[in-house]
Amino acid sequence: MNIAHHIERAHRLFPNKIALIFEEKSYTYKQLDQLVNRAANSLRGLAINQGDRVALFLPNIPEFIISYLAILKLGAIAVSVNVMLKSAEVRYILNDCTAKLVITTEELSEQVKKDDLPFLENILIAEGEANTGISLASLLANASSVFQAVELERNTPAAIIYTSGTTGFPKGATLSHGNVISNMYSQNRCCGMKPDDRMLLYVPLFHCFGQNAILNSALNVCATIVLQRRFKLEQVLETITTERVTMFFGVPTVYIKILNADTASYDLSSVRYYFSAAAPMPVEIALAWQQTQGLVINDGYGLTETSPCACYNNELKYKLGSVGTPIENVEVKIVNSQGMFVSPGELGEIVIKGPNVMLGYWNRPYDTAKVMKDGWLHTGDIGRIDEDGYFYIVDRLKDTINVSGFKVYPTEVENVIYQHQAIAEVAVYGVPDLVKGEIVQANIVLKADYSVTEEQMIEFCSERIAIYKMPKAFKFVESIPKNPTGKILKRRLREAAMSTLVSATK
Repeated sequence: MNIAHHIERAHRLFPNKIALIFEEKSYTYKQLDQLVNRAANSLRGLAINQGDRVALFLPNIPEFIISYLAILKLGAIAVSVNVMLKSAEVRYILNDCTAKLVITTEELSEQVKKDDLPFLENILIAEGEANTGISLASLLANASSVFQAVELERNTPAAIIYTSGTTGFPKGATLSHGNVISNMYSQNRCCGMKPDDRMLLYVPLFHCFGQNAILNSALNVCATIVLQRRFKLEQVLETITTERVTMFFGVPTVYIKILNADTASYDLSSVRYYFSAAAPMPVEIALAWQQTQGLVINDGYGLTETSPCACYNNELKYKLGSVGTPIENVEVKIVNSQGMFVSPGELGEIVIKGPNVMLGYWNRPYDTAKVMKDGWLHTGDIGRIDEDGYFYIVDRLKDTINVSGFKVYPTEVENVIYQHQAIAEVAVYGVPDLVKGEIVQANIVLKADYSVTEEQMIEFCSERIAIYKMPKAFKFVESIPKNPTGKILKRRLREAAMSTLVSATK
Protein backbone atom coordinates (compact mmCIF):
# COMPACT_ATOMS: atom_id res chain seq x y z
CA MET A 1 0.00 0.00 0.00
CA ASN A 2 0.94 3.64 -0.40
CA ILE A 3 -1.13 6.77 0.30
CA ALA A 4 -0.01 8.18 -3.06
CA HIS A 5 -1.85 5.44 -4.95
CA HIS A 6 -4.81 7.85 -4.86
CA ILE A 7 -3.12 10.42 -7.13
CA GLU A 8 -2.07 7.64 -9.53
CA ARG A 9 -5.60 6.25 -9.62
CA ALA A 10 -7.06 9.70 -10.30
CA HIS A 11 -4.53 10.18 -13.11
CA ARG A 12 -5.69 6.94 -14.73
CA LEU A 13 -9.42 7.52 -14.28
CA PHE A 14 -9.72 11.29 -14.76
CA PRO A 15 -6.53 12.53 -16.48
CA ASN A 16 -8.09 15.76 -17.77
CA LYS A 17 -10.17 16.60 -14.70
CA ILE A 18 -9.10 19.66 -12.70
CA ALA A 19 -7.38 18.43 -9.55
CA LEU A 20 -6.08 21.69 -8.12
CA ILE A 21 -6.84 25.39 -8.45
CA PHE A 22 -4.49 27.96 -6.97
CA GLU A 23 -4.38 31.70 -7.59
CA GLU A 24 -5.95 31.54 -11.06
CA LYS A 25 -3.79 28.58 -12.11
CA SER A 26 -5.17 25.05 -12.43
CA TYR A 27 -3.67 21.56 -12.71
CA THR A 28 -5.33 18.47 -14.15
CA TYR A 29 -4.83 15.15 -12.42
CA LYS A 30 -2.44 14.13 -15.21
CA GLN A 31 -0.39 17.30 -14.81
CA LEU A 32 -0.35 17.07 -11.03
CA ASP A 33 0.74 13.43 -10.96
CA GLN A 34 3.46 14.08 -13.52
CA LEU A 35 4.80 16.95 -11.40
CA VAL A 36 4.76 14.64 -8.39
CA ASN A 37 6.71 12.06 -10.39
CA ARG A 38 9.26 14.69 -11.41
CA ALA A 39 9.65 15.64 -7.77
CA ALA A 40 10.06 11.99 -6.71
CA ASN A 41 12.78 11.45 -9.30
CA SER A 42 14.47 14.68 -8.22
CA LEU A 43 14.48 13.63 -4.58
CA ARG A 44 15.82 10.21 -5.48
CA GLY A 45 18.60 11.99 -7.41
CA LEU A 46 19.49 13.77 -4.15
CA ALA A 47 19.86 10.37 -2.41
CA ILE A 48 16.52 10.44 -0.61
CA ASN A 49 15.55 6.84 0.10
CA GLN A 50 12.83 4.93 1.93
CA GLY A 51 12.62 5.97 5.57
CA ASP A 52 14.55 9.22 5.15
CA ARG A 53 12.91 12.28 6.68
CA VAL A 54 12.16 15.20 4.35
CA ALA A 55 10.83 18.38 5.98
CA LEU A 56 8.17 20.56 4.40
CA PHE A 57 8.54 24.11 5.70
CA LEU A 58 6.01 25.54 3.27
CA PRO A 59 2.80 27.57 3.18
CA ASN A 60 -0.31 26.40 1.30
CA ILE A 61 1.13 26.43 -2.22
CA PRO A 62 1.00 23.69 -4.91
CA GLU A 63 4.64 22.82 -4.21
CA PHE A 64 3.63 21.56 -0.76
CA ILE A 65 1.20 19.07 -2.31
CA ILE A 66 3.63 18.07 -5.07
CA SER A 67 6.53 17.55 -2.65
CA TYR A 68 4.42 15.78 -0.03
CA LEU A 69 3.09 13.24 -2.54
CA ALA A 70 6.56 12.72 -4.01
CA ILE A 71 7.97 11.93 -0.57
CA LEU A 72 5.20 9.38 -0.03
CA LYS A 73 5.77 7.77 -3.43
CA LEU A 74 9.42 7.24 -2.52
CA GLY A 75 8.56 5.67 0.82
CA ALA A 76 10.34 8.50 2.61
CA ILE A 77 8.72 10.31 5.56
CA ALA A 78 7.15 13.76 5.19
CA VAL A 79 7.76 16.03 8.19
CA SER A 80 5.39 19.02 8.46
CA VAL A 81 6.82 22.22 9.95
CA ASN A 82 4.61 25.12 11.04
CA VAL A 83 5.47 28.15 8.88
CA MET A 84 5.06 30.47 11.89
CA LEU A 85 8.02 28.93 13.71
CA LYS A 86 11.30 30.79 14.14
CA SER A 87 14.84 29.50 13.69
CA ALA A 88 15.31 27.96 17.15
CA GLU A 89 11.97 26.13 16.90
CA VAL A 90 12.72 24.98 13.34
CA ARG A 91 16.16 23.79 14.43
CA TYR A 92 14.64 21.72 17.23
CA ILE A 93 12.23 19.91 14.90
CA LEU A 94 14.71 19.30 12.06
CA ASN A 95 17.27 17.90 14.48
CA ASP A 96 14.68 15.89 16.41
CA CYS A 97 13.62 14.01 13.26
CA THR A 98 17.15 14.16 11.72
CA ALA A 99 15.78 15.60 8.48
CA LYS A 100 18.05 14.95 5.51
CA LEU A 101 16.45 17.59 3.30
CA VAL A 102 14.09 20.54 3.75
CA ILE A 103 11.83 22.07 1.12
CA THR A 104 10.93 25.69 1.82
CA THR A 105 10.62 29.17 0.31
CA GLU A 106 13.38 31.75 -0.03
CA GLU A 107 11.66 33.90 2.57
CA LEU A 108 11.23 31.09 5.09
CA SER A 109 14.75 29.78 4.48
CA GLU A 110 16.00 32.62 6.71
CA GLN A 111 14.75 30.48 9.62
CA VAL A 112 16.77 27.44 8.48
CA LYS A 113 20.30 27.87 9.86
CA LYS A 114 22.21 25.07 8.18
CA ASP A 115 25.25 25.41 10.48
CA ASP A 116 23.02 24.29 13.37
CA LEU A 117 21.61 21.30 11.46
CA PRO A 118 24.22 18.50 11.29
CA PHE A 119 21.88 16.01 9.59
CA LEU A 120 20.64 18.37 6.87
CA GLU A 121 22.23 17.81 3.46
CA ASN A 122 20.17 19.98 1.11
CA ILE A 123 17.71 22.88 1.06
CA LEU A 124 15.26 23.09 -1.85
CA ILE A 125 13.63 26.43 -2.62
CA ALA A 126 10.05 26.05 -3.87
CA GLU A 127 9.15 29.75 -4.14
CA GLY A 128 11.27 32.87 -4.66
CA GLU A 129 14.86 33.20 -5.85
CA ALA A 130 16.96 30.21 -4.89
CA ASN A 131 19.80 32.12 -3.20
CA THR A 132 20.08 29.85 -0.18
CA GLY A 133 19.46 26.46 -1.79
CA ILE A 134 18.63 24.48 -4.91
CA SER A 135 15.71 25.58 -7.08
CA LEU A 136 12.92 23.01 -6.95
CA ALA A 137 11.55 24.28 -10.26
CA SER A 138 14.90 23.64 -11.97
CA LEU A 139 15.00 20.09 -10.63
CA LEU A 140 11.46 19.40 -11.82
CA ALA A 141 12.19 20.76 -15.31
CA ASN A 142 15.01 18.28 -15.78
CA ALA A 143 13.44 15.18 -14.21
CA SER A 144 11.44 12.33 -15.69
CA SER A 145 7.65 12.50 -15.33
CA VAL A 146 7.41 8.72 -14.88
CA PHE A 147 7.51 7.19 -11.39
CA GLN A 148 5.55 4.44 -9.66
CA ALA A 149 4.77 4.66 -5.95
CA VAL A 150 6.65 1.99 -4.00
CA GLU A 151 4.65 -0.72 -2.25
CA LEU A 152 4.85 -0.55 1.52
CA GLU A 153 3.55 -2.34 4.61
CA ARG A 154 0.61 -0.68 6.37
CA ASN A 155 2.73 0.18 9.43
CA THR A 156 5.42 1.94 7.39
CA PRO A 157 5.79 5.53 8.64
CA ALA A 158 4.42 8.08 6.16
CA ALA A 159 4.37 11.41 7.99
CA ILE A 160 5.55 13.07 11.17
CA ILE A 161 3.30 15.89 12.29
CA TYR A 162 4.52 17.82 15.30
CA THR A 163 2.07 18.64 18.03
CA SER A 164 1.54 22.28 18.89
CA GLY A 165 3.74 22.00 21.95
CA THR A 166 1.34 23.63 24.42
CA THR A 167 3.39 22.02 27.18
CA GLY A 168 7.11 21.42 26.85
CA PHE A 169 8.73 20.69 23.49
CA PRO A 170 6.63 19.59 20.51
CA LYS A 171 6.45 15.87 19.83
CA GLY A 172 6.34 14.27 16.40
CA ALA A 173 3.22 12.14 16.00
CA THR A 174 4.22 9.43 13.53
CA LEU A 175 1.43 8.35 11.20
CA SER A 176 1.68 5.26 9.01
CA HIS A 177 0.37 4.72 5.51
CA GLY A 178 -2.28 2.44 7.05
CA ASN A 179 -3.30 5.15 9.55
CA VAL A 180 -3.88 7.76 6.86
CA ILE A 181 -5.50 5.46 4.31
CA SER A 182 -8.04 4.12 6.82
CA ASN A 183 -8.83 7.66 7.94
CA MET A 184 -9.28 9.17 4.49
CA TYR A 185 -11.71 6.41 3.48
CA SER A 186 -13.71 7.05 6.65
CA GLN A 187 -13.71 10.78 5.94
CA ASN A 188 -14.91 10.10 2.38
CA ARG A 189 -17.83 7.99 3.61
CA CYS A 190 -18.84 10.13 6.59
CA CYS A 191 -18.77 13.43 4.71
CA GLY A 192 -20.24 12.00 1.51
CA MET A 193 -17.37 13.23 -0.66
CA LYS A 194 -17.80 12.80 -4.44
CA PRO A 195 -15.66 13.29 -7.57
CA ASP A 196 -17.68 16.33 -8.62
CA ASP A 197 -17.12 18.13 -5.31
CA ARG A 198 -15.03 21.29 -5.10
CA MET A 199 -13.34 21.60 -1.71
CA LEU A 200 -11.88 24.82 -0.34
CA LEU A 201 -8.56 24.23 1.42
CA TYR A 202 -7.21 27.18 3.41
CA VAL A 203 -6.53 25.18 6.60
CA PRO A 204 -2.72 24.85 6.94
CA LEU A 205 -1.38 21.85 5.08
CA PHE A 206 1.26 21.38 7.77
CA HIS A 207 -1.64 20.54 10.14
CA CYS A 208 -3.27 17.10 10.20
CA PHE A 209 -6.71 18.60 9.50
CA GLY A 210 -5.63 20.16 6.22
CA GLN A 211 -3.26 17.37 5.24
CA ASN A 212 -5.46 14.33 5.80
CA ALA A 213 -9.08 15.30 6.46
CA ILE A 214 -9.13 17.56 3.40
CA LEU A 215 -6.17 17.05 1.01
CA ASN A 216 -5.77 13.28 1.09
CA SER A 217 -9.50 12.69 1.42
CA ALA A 218 -10.23 14.93 -1.58
CA LEU A 219 -7.59 13.25 -3.73
CA ASN A 220 -8.97 9.85 -2.75
CA VAL A 221 -12.35 10.64 -4.37
CA CYS A 222 -10.78 12.50 -7.32
CA ALA A 223 -12.41 15.79 -6.30
CA THR A 224 -11.20 19.30 -7.11
CA ILE A 225 -9.21 21.19 -4.48
CA VAL A 226 -9.38 24.98 -4.37
CA LEU A 227 -6.20 25.92 -2.49
CA GLN A 228 -5.59 29.18 -0.63
CA ARG A 229 -2.46 30.32 1.18
CA ARG A 230 -4.32 31.16 4.38
CA PHE A 231 -7.68 32.16 5.80
CA LYS A 232 -8.71 35.65 4.75
CA LEU A 233 -12.39 36.22 5.30
CA GLU A 234 -13.21 38.27 2.21
CA GLN A 235 -11.06 36.08 -0.01
CA VAL A 236 -12.72 32.92 1.30
CA LEU A 237 -16.21 34.29 0.70
CA GLU A 238 -15.24 35.51 -2.78
CA THR A 239 -13.69 32.15 -3.67
CA ILE A 240 -16.80 30.25 -2.56
CA THR A 241 -18.83 32.52 -4.82
CA THR A 242 -16.61 32.43 -7.93
CA GLU A 243 -15.35 28.83 -7.75
CA ARG A 244 -18.71 27.37 -6.69
CA VAL A 245 -17.23 25.52 -3.74
CA THR A 246 -19.43 22.61 -2.60
CA MET A 247 -17.74 21.50 0.64
CA PHE A 248 -16.45 23.83 3.34
CA PHE A 249 -14.15 22.82 6.21
CA GLY A 250 -13.19 25.01 9.15
CA VAL A 251 -12.82 25.47 12.87
CA PRO A 252 -15.38 27.18 15.15
CA THR A 253 -13.62 30.56 15.04
CA VAL A 254 -13.97 30.61 11.23
CA TYR A 255 -17.72 30.08 11.46
CA ILE A 256 -17.92 32.81 14.11
CA LYS A 257 -16.12 35.24 11.77
CA ILE A 258 -18.49 34.44 8.90
CA LEU A 259 -21.56 34.82 11.12
CA ASN A 260 -20.35 38.25 12.24
CA ALA A 261 -19.53 39.38 8.68
CA ASP A 262 -21.68 41.07 6.08
CA THR A 263 -22.13 38.29 3.51
CA ALA A 264 -24.96 39.87 1.51
CA SER A 265 -22.78 40.48 -1.55
CA TYR A 266 -21.55 36.86 -1.69
CA ASP A 267 -23.31 33.75 -3.00
CA LEU A 268 -22.76 30.76 -0.70
CA SER A 269 -25.56 28.69 -2.23
CA SER A 270 -23.16 26.26 -3.92
CA VAL A 271 -22.00 24.90 -0.55
CA ARG A 272 -23.94 21.72 0.23
CA TYR A 273 -21.88 20.62 3.23
CA TYR A 274 -20.17 22.25 6.22
CA PHE A 275 -17.70 20.56 8.58
CA SER A 276 -16.00 21.69 11.79
CA ALA A 277 -13.24 20.14 13.87
CA ALA A 278 -10.12 20.94 15.96
CA ALA A 279 -12.12 22.57 18.80
CA PRO A 280 -15.61 22.19 20.33
CA MET A 281 -18.34 24.03 18.40
CA PRO A 282 -20.35 26.32 20.73
CA VAL A 283 -24.01 25.29 20.61
CA GLU A 284 -25.17 28.88 20.11
CA ILE A 285 -22.93 29.22 17.06
CA ALA A 286 -24.18 25.95 15.58
CA LEU A 287 -27.80 27.09 16.08
CA ALA A 288 -27.13 30.51 14.57
CA TRP A 289 -25.54 28.85 11.54
CA GLN A 290 -28.55 26.61 10.99
CA GLN A 291 -30.83 29.62 11.18
CA THR A 292 -28.86 31.74 8.73
CA GLN A 293 -27.59 29.11 6.27
CA GLY A 294 -30.24 26.42 6.55
CA LEU A 295 -27.62 23.68 6.95
CA VAL A 296 -26.01 22.02 9.95
CA ILE A 297 -22.30 22.16 10.65
CA ASN A 298 -21.24 18.53 10.82
CA ASP A 299 -18.79 17.96 13.67
CA GLY A 300 -15.70 15.79 13.67
CA TYR A 301 -13.52 14.89 16.61
CA GLY A 302 -9.98 13.64 16.73
CA LEU A 303 -6.35 14.55 17.25
CA THR A 304 -3.15 14.63 15.26
CA GLU A 305 -2.44 11.32 16.99
CA THR A 306 -5.60 9.81 15.39
CA SER A 307 -4.83 10.88 11.80
CA PRO A 308 -7.07 12.93 12.76
CA CYS A 309 -10.70 11.75 12.70
CA ALA A 310 -12.12 9.47 15.44
CA CYS A 311 -15.80 10.53 15.72
CA TYR A 312 -18.31 12.03 13.32
CA ASN A 313 -21.73 13.71 13.83
CA ASN A 314 -23.35 11.99 11.94
CA GLU A 315 -24.52 10.25 8.78
CA LEU A 316 -27.46 8.58 10.54
CA LYS A 317 -28.77 11.22 12.95
CA TYR A 318 -27.31 14.62 13.75
CA LYS A 319 -27.30 15.65 17.43
CA LEU A 320 -26.68 19.27 18.31
CA GLY A 321 -23.67 19.73 20.57
CA SER A 322 -22.29 16.24 20.02
CA VAL A 323 -19.21 15.11 18.09
CA GLY A 324 -21.17 12.02 17.10
CA THR A 325 -20.17 8.38 17.15
CA PRO A 326 -16.92 6.57 16.39
CA ILE A 327 -15.98 6.11 12.74
CA GLU A 328 -15.80 2.56 11.43
CA ASN A 329 -13.23 0.18 12.98
CA VAL A 330 -12.51 2.70 15.75
CA GLU A 331 -13.42 2.31 19.44
CA VAL A 332 -13.94 5.33 21.71
CA LYS A 333 -14.57 5.04 25.46
CA ILE A 334 -14.73 7.24 28.56
CA VAL A 335 -12.55 6.26 31.52
CA ASN A 336 -12.20 7.58 35.07
CA SER A 337 -8.95 8.48 36.86
CA GLN A 338 -8.40 4.79 37.65
CA GLY A 339 -8.66 3.87 33.96
CA MET A 340 -12.04 2.14 34.35
CA PHE A 341 -14.77 2.57 31.73
CA VAL A 342 -17.63 4.72 33.04
CA SER A 343 -21.38 4.66 32.44
CA PRO A 344 -23.30 6.96 30.06
CA GLY A 345 -23.59 10.48 31.43
CA GLU A 346 -20.48 10.27 33.61
CA LEU A 347 -17.51 12.51 32.86
CA GLY A 348 -14.08 11.07 32.20
CA GLU A 349 -11.14 11.04 29.84
CA ILE A 350 -11.70 10.05 26.22
CA VAL A 351 -9.60 7.09 25.04
CA ILE A 352 -9.36 5.78 21.48
CA LYS A 353 -8.29 2.52 19.84
CA GLY A 354 -8.20 1.69 16.14
CA PRO A 355 -6.35 1.74 12.81
CA ASN A 356 -6.26 5.54 12.93
CA VAL A 357 -4.08 5.70 16.07
CA MET A 358 -0.49 6.79 15.46
CA LEU A 359 2.53 4.51 15.62
CA GLY A 360 3.85 6.69 18.44
CA TYR A 361 5.87 9.85 19.01
CA TRP A 362 9.01 9.91 16.90
CA ASN A 363 11.97 8.62 18.90
CA ARG A 364 10.12 9.19 22.19
CA PRO A 365 9.18 5.82 23.70
CA TYR A 366 8.64 7.32 27.18
CA ASP A 367 6.20 9.97 25.93
CA THR A 368 4.46 7.36 23.79
CA ALA A 369 4.04 5.03 26.76
CA LYS A 370 2.44 7.86 28.79
CA VAL A 371 -0.45 8.20 26.32
CA MET A 372 -0.65 4.65 24.88
CA LYS A 373 -1.86 2.09 27.40
CA ASP A 374 -2.99 -1.42 26.40
CA GLY A 375 -3.58 -0.18 22.86
CA TRP A 376 -5.72 2.78 23.98
CA LEU A 377 -4.67 6.35 23.23
CA HIS A 378 -5.38 8.61 26.20
CA THR A 379 -6.39 11.92 24.64
CA GLY A 380 -6.35 14.30 27.60
CA ASP A 381 -9.87 15.39 26.61
CA ILE A 382 -12.77 15.30 29.06
CA GLY A 383 -16.07 14.04 27.70
CA ARG A 384 -19.17 11.94 28.19
CA ILE A 385 -21.32 9.53 26.20
CA ASP A 386 -25.12 9.41 26.06
CA GLU A 387 -27.45 6.41 25.92
CA ASP A 388 -27.37 6.43 22.08
CA GLY A 389 -23.59 6.18 21.96
CA TYR A 390 -23.02 9.82 21.00
CA PHE A 391 -19.97 11.54 22.48
CA TYR A 392 -19.75 15.09 23.87
CA ILE A 393 -16.53 17.00 24.45
CA VAL A 394 -16.52 18.87 27.74
CA ASP A 395 -12.99 20.30 27.68
CA ARG A 396 -9.28 19.65 27.61
CA LEU A 397 -8.02 18.01 30.80
CA LYS A 398 -5.27 20.61 31.10
CA ASP A 399 -7.75 23.49 30.64
CA THR A 400 -9.98 22.38 33.51
CA ILE A 401 -10.14 25.04 36.24
CA ASN A 402 -10.04 24.02 39.91
CA VAL A 403 -12.00 26.51 42.03
CA SER A 404 -11.82 25.57 45.70
CA GLY A 405 -11.92 21.90 44.72
CA PHE A 406 -14.79 22.33 42.25
CA LYS A 407 -14.02 21.52 38.62
CA VAL A 408 -15.02 24.15 36.07
CA TYR A 409 -14.96 23.30 32.39
CA PRO A 410 -14.27 26.44 30.30
CA THR A 411 -16.33 25.24 27.34
CA GLU A 412 -19.45 25.05 29.54
CA VAL A 413 -18.99 28.67 30.65
CA GLU A 414 -18.19 29.81 27.10
CA ASN A 415 -21.43 28.27 25.83
CA VAL A 416 -23.37 30.35 28.35
CA ILE A 417 -21.57 33.58 27.46
CA TYR A 418 -22.19 32.97 23.74
CA GLN A 419 -25.91 33.22 24.48
CA HIS A 420 -25.46 36.98 24.97
CA GLN A 421 -26.30 38.83 21.77
CA ALA A 422 -23.28 41.18 22.05
CA ILE A 423 -20.63 38.44 22.09
CA ALA A 424 -18.56 37.78 18.98
CA GLU A 425 -15.94 35.58 20.62
CA VAL A 426 -15.00 34.42 24.11
CA ALA A 427 -12.24 32.45 25.82
CA VAL A 428 -12.55 31.26 29.43
CA TYR A 429 -9.48 30.18 31.39
CA GLY A 430 -8.13 29.75 34.90
CA VAL A 431 -6.04 32.29 36.83
CA PRO A 432 -4.06 31.38 39.98
CA ASP A 433 -5.60 32.54 43.27
CA LEU A 434 -4.07 32.29 46.75
CA VAL A 435 -7.37 31.45 48.44
CA LYS A 436 -9.29 29.38 45.89
CA GLY A 437 -6.41 27.85 43.99
CA GLU A 438 -7.81 29.22 40.71
CA ILE A 439 -10.51 31.64 39.65
CA VAL A 440 -12.35 31.89 36.37
CA GLN A 441 -11.60 34.69 33.92
CA ALA A 442 -13.11 35.46 30.51
CA ASN A 443 -11.69 37.41 27.56
CA ILE A 444 -14.44 38.77 25.33
CA VAL A 445 -14.51 40.23 21.83
CA LEU A 446 -17.71 42.20 21.22
CA LYS A 447 -19.63 42.36 17.97
CA ALA A 448 -19.37 45.59 16.01
CA ASP A 449 -21.72 48.35 17.27
CA TYR A 450 -22.43 46.48 20.52
CA SER A 451 -21.44 47.53 24.00
CA VAL A 452 -21.76 45.79 27.34
CA THR A 453 -20.27 46.36 30.79
CA GLU A 454 -18.59 43.91 33.13
CA GLU A 455 -21.47 44.38 35.58
CA GLN A 456 -23.98 43.43 32.88
CA MET A 457 -22.01 40.29 32.02
CA ILE A 458 -21.86 39.31 35.68
CA GLU A 459 -25.62 39.71 35.97
CA PHE A 460 -26.18 37.75 32.75
CA CYS A 461 -24.00 34.82 33.84
CA SER A 462 -25.22 34.74 37.45
CA GLU A 463 -28.71 33.92 36.18
CA ARG A 464 -27.45 30.94 34.19
CA ILE A 465 -24.55 29.21 35.95
CA ALA A 466 -23.46 28.23 39.46
CA ILE A 467 -21.61 30.84 41.47
CA TYR A 468 -18.31 28.89 41.51
CA LYS A 469 -18.33 28.77 37.69
CA MET A 470 -18.79 32.54 37.41
CA PRO A 471 -15.92 34.50 35.84
CA LYS A 472 -14.50 36.82 38.47
CA ALA A 473 -13.21 39.12 35.75
CA PHE A 474 -14.31 39.92 32.21
CA LYS A 475 -11.66 41.43 29.95
CA PHE A 476 -12.91 43.16 26.81
CA VAL A 477 -10.26 42.70 24.12
CA GLU A 478 -9.79 43.32 20.40
CA SER A 479 -8.69 39.76 19.65
CA ILE A 480 -7.97 36.37 21.21
CA PRO A 481 -4.69 34.52 20.42
CA LYS A 482 -5.02 31.48 18.16
CA ASN A 483 -2.79 28.96 16.47
CA PRO A 484 -2.67 28.68 12.64
CA THR A 485 -5.73 26.44 12.53
CA GLY A 486 -7.81 28.90 14.55
CA LYS A 487 -7.71 27.04 17.87
CA ILE A 488 -7.67 29.42 20.85
CA LEU A 489 -4.39 29.37 22.78
CA LYS A 490 -5.53 29.21 26.41
CA ARG A 491 -1.90 28.79 27.47
CA ARG A 492 -1.07 32.31 26.30
CA LEU A 493 -4.02 33.74 28.17
CA ARG A 494 -2.94 32.01 31.36
CA GLU A 495 0.65 33.20 30.90
CA ALA A 496 -0.50 36.79 30.36
CA ALA A 497 -2.67 36.62 33.48
CA MET A 498 0.25 35.20 35.48
CA SER A 499 2.51 37.98 34.27
CA THR A 500 -0.04 40.60 35.32
CA LEU A 501 -0.40 38.91 38.72
CA VAL A 502 3.35 38.84 39.32
CA SER A 503 3.70 42.50 38.31
CA ALA A 504 0.91 43.49 40.71
CA THR A 505 2.64 41.81 43.66
CA LYS A 506 5.98 43.54 43.14
